[in-house]
Amino acid sequence: MSIHQISVFLENRAGQLAEITKLLAQEHVDIRAISIAETADYGLARMIVDDSQKASSILLQNGTILSMTPVWAVEVPDRPAGLSELLEVLANNHVDVEYMYSLFTHRNDTAYMVLRISDEAAFAKAIEGTQIKLVSNEDLDLK
Repeated sequence: MSIHQISVFLENRAGQLAEITKLLAQEHVDIRAISIAETADYGLARMIVDDSQKASSILLQNGTILSMTPVWAVEVPDRPAGLSELLEVLANNHVDVEYMYSLFTHRNDTAYMVLRISDEAAFAKAIEGTQIKLVSNEDLDLK
């Protein structure tokens, strides 16, 4: 039960991220999570938005280079050790987390983390029988 992440390749110049977010805002696309990484040559913005098809269409029409990637969203108790407990389960089952970032959404003492996992079958097996809850598009009001 993965969700769609949009990865946008950005020029390393001032204002590039502002342009991308403005394009989405003008079309009423809500960014629910964002992670920014950079190298010497380019930047990479990973985003979860409320309508990934609409967002990717808007960005592509404006010449943006992007890719869509399946990622997993999980509930994490919003308390000390909440994230540590999740990561311990994954580590104990030899599940590699390629990267991770949080969603802006927060409900009922629950936070949400977005994970890119190298082995989805191992991930599914690792969380089977645990209290870890996968979060769907519907849970997050994503299209």
